[in-house]
Amino acid sequence: MRFSHSIFASLLKPLDRRRVQAIAERHKGEAYVKKFHTWDHLLALVFAQLSGASSTRALESAWNANANHHYHLGTGELARSTLQDANRSRPAAVFAEIFTGLSGLADRTVRQEGKEVIRLIDSSPIPLGKMAKFATWNGRIRGMKMHTVYDPIQDRPTRVEVSLATVNDSEIGRKTPIEAGATYVFDKGYCHYGWWTQMHDADAWFVTRPKSNVKFRLIETRPLADGRGEGFTVLRDCEVAFASKGDSKLAMKLRRIDIQRDEGGRLAVITNDMTRSAVEIAALYKARWQIELLFRWIKQHLKIRKFLGDNENAVKLQTIAAMIAYLLLRLAAKANSIKLTPIRFAELVQAAIFQRKPLAGIDRPAPVNPSKRQAPCLGQGAFEFAKG
Repeated sequence: MRFSHSIFASLLKPLDRRRVQAIAERHKGEAYVKKFHTWDHLLALVFAQLSGASSTRALESAWNANANHHYHLGTGELARSTLQDANRSRPAAVFAEIFTGLSGLADRTVRQEGKEVIRLIDSSPIPLGKMAKFATWNGRIRGMKMHTVYDPIQDRPTRVEVSLATVNDSEIGRKTPIEAGATYVFDKGYCHYGWWTQMHDADAWFVTRPKSNVKFRLIETRPLADGRGEGFTVLRDCEVAFASKGDSKLAMKLRRIDIQRDEGGRLAVITNDMTRSAVEIAALYKARWQIELLFRWIKQHLKIRKFLGDNENAVKLQTIAAMIAYLLLRLAAKANSIKLTPIRFAELVQAAIFQRKPLAGIDRPAPVNPSKRQAPCLGQGAFEFAKG
């Protein structure tokens, strides 16, 4: 019978084992490792996400019960103690760079198709409660935050970083590589005027909300042809500058756009984009809620509520592994022209993760391969055997 990859093996195809090894060596992720290498660790954590394993014991049992698949995956048996040691010591930067490499596939696709580049930036809290003694209280939660840069056009996160809950969003946002020609959309939590200047100098645009204590002075009111958008109305579009003495620190033109939401109050957005219409800019800020839908989907369908370790590094590794699993699902769906909703696709992957069948037919029964029907022996029914 012709060999067929399992669903899990098919999902892993975008991952290059040699590249994973190179990344691990660059970050010293293989230091003092004798058997449980980065590739083994990565597969174990991604499998935990896709299979729904919520504890190290459940992960160990499910993984070792499918030992017949290990050879083709290039891995071996899993021991809980070994996994816990790796979760404690292997640098999270290894998994973060693996994730960034996968997201680069989507970025190249966007450039080739000539579409505009939009990047939504936001963070999502990861409550840990009293399970982790290292977790700090930021006034709302005791835990960590997942900072994500998201491409709404390709529906893929492009960058992820996990920090303590007390770390300011703008501190993480300033680490985001700036792409020329891209538009960055983020909330006022990422407000940093030096960062705005870096974007402007790199020929990139930003759309954000100003902090409530910031004062502006009007320079010029811009004409507003049609202020009606989907779910909102633009009330005013004007060029502004800071009213404080620090105007010279931002040597760029700024626009303030006042918006009235159909269901909700007013809000104002600030941008350095002097070309798009006011309605287009307001729609860009409204699209920021797509990243909230991403966070909701990940928290509902992947495992970042219960963790396989109680230390900071383990939480970081599991969170990044969840984002890698999400990206593998999205890449597989596009490569195999899968029309299922992301929720249904993820559910079917969990149910059939080690079945040997094509990904494109995951919602159909596995193909059968019956042997050819043999011609009956005419003399056998009458026990007429030839004599030797």
